[in-house]
Amino acid sequence: MFGSIGFSEIMVLFVIALLIFGPRKLPEIARSVGQAMREFKKAGEEVSRSLEEPVEDLRQRIQQTIDFDEERQWRY
Repeated sequence: MFGSIGFSEIMVLFVIALLIFGPRKLPEIARSVGQAMREFKKAGEEVSRSLEEPVEDLRQRIQQTIDFDEERQWRY
């Protein structure tokens, strides 16, 4: 999930954050970071979905054209 960051590095970052922000602010910060990550993931899925729909439509049109050409070829 965190790439090349190991458990010990995460613990060091957690301790530093605890010292800087204190135990009362840390849950609020973690909650807001979680919400930001969730929104970023949702936006990424929307972008990929908006790109996939036109591509799928184009694939269907190409397949219909190929099917139509094959039907015309067999009739002659």
